[in-house]
Amino acid sequence: MIDLRVHGSIHELRLDRPPVNALDPSLLRALAEGVRKGPEQGARALVLSGREGMFSAGLDVPTLLGLDRDGLASAWELFFEVMEVIATSTLPVAAAITGHAPAAGAILALFCDWRVMEDGPFGIGLNEVRIGIPMPDVVAALAARTVGPRLAEALCVSGRLLEPREALAAGLVDRVVEQGEAVTTAVEWCKSIIEVPPRALAETRKTLRRDLVELLRSHRADDTSRLVEEWFRPELQTALQAMVARLKGD
Repeated sequence: MIDLRVHGSIHELRLDRPPVNALDPSLLRALAEGVRKGPEQGARALVLSGREGMFSAGLDVPTLLGLDRDGLASAWELFFEVMEVIATSTLPVAAAITGHAPAAGAILALFCDWRVMEDGPFGIGLNEVRIGIPMPDVVAALAARTVGPRLAEALCVSGRLLEPREALAAGLVDRVVEQGEAVTTAVEWCKSIIEVPPRALAETRKTLRRDLVELLRSHRADDTSRLVEEWFRPELQTALQAMVARLKGD
């Protein structure tokens, strides 16, 4: 599920769940464990990466559709737990966006310290509304923190996926590079960051990311409850089933 690749003191956690790195509970648990273990394994920084052409397609909707209310609530809790593990990591975390990153794939990247995306016919964005899922409060706040309130509103309401250069202009990503260069670029960014004395780096990041952690913790319970209620609405169930059928080519 997670392919650990070591670049000296920089550890790359490569999502490896074919074909599209959909985030199911098993992958989420493996990712949380990988981030948590980074310091004890000697890492000074982490890079989250994906497969060629696909960072992550987001949550594994077919798996989630098979869960009852308790199971779905646990899955959402696990998703938010992974985001908190990334947000509170004592190590800098860079996202090497190797391709498409819609919905939860984009959220995963946005919780990282820095994002580099490969150029190409790829999309990134918060498109939950297009399949009928209201934007969770924590994600709306995260978007506003990243790109500013007005642009965050436009992106979340429209649910439009941005091409890499558009994402750079909007501030969703920090750099765009040629295909095949995202991981190397992310590793180089990490190396430049860890030149700072470790304690000063850790304490400064903790201070500057405190608002991110607080907004996650303050919205987590309500977001989970609301998402579960919305998920089981007949209209959304019908839309999700139709989406899965299209993906399967039925």
